[in-house]
Amino acid sequence: MKQATKPHKFMTVGQVALRSGVAVSTLHFYEAKGLISAHRSSGNQRRYSRDILRRVAIIKVARDLGFSLSEILELLAPIPAGHQPTTGEVSAMMAGWKSSIQARIEALSELRDKMDGCIGCGCLSKELCPLRNPSDELAASGSGPVLLEKAARLAARVKSAGETGHVDE
Repeated sequence: MKQATKPHKFMTVGQVALRSGVAVSTLHFYEAKGLISAHRSSGNQRRYSRDILRRVAIIKVARDLGFSLSEILELLAPIPAGHQPTTGEVSAMMAGWKSSIQARIEALSELRDKMDGCIGCGCLSKELCPLRNPSDELAASGSGPVLLEKAARLAARVKSAGETGHVDE
């Protein structure tokens, strides 16, 4: 009977890409952004510890939920690279996701429920618009529909993330 071999402690970038379903270029991008880290072999080749698979899975889920890379980096901060997260650590991280997701849901629901009057009038006045800027607090942010443009950029980044696997910052 053939004895099962124990998996190597480290994986190549190609092995991680195959196992995680993420392109090699995306793994390099995540490393450049500080989301993941690799050790270097004596030949200067990337070697990843096996915990990288869970970390990449977490990043993929967060990207699918529309989180930016900087937000994901912040969410992952309590779980250092090279550390297999415990159930408690993942639960704590998810609590942060839930509050952020809920805030997005509330903002999008408000926009959905109130935008007809704003879009219909066409004024986009930050001084008069009771929808999002009743006291013209956004005047310092620029001209035009500042919040609507921000929402459109977010929607475009989320759509792009679904197509490319990462959001351009």
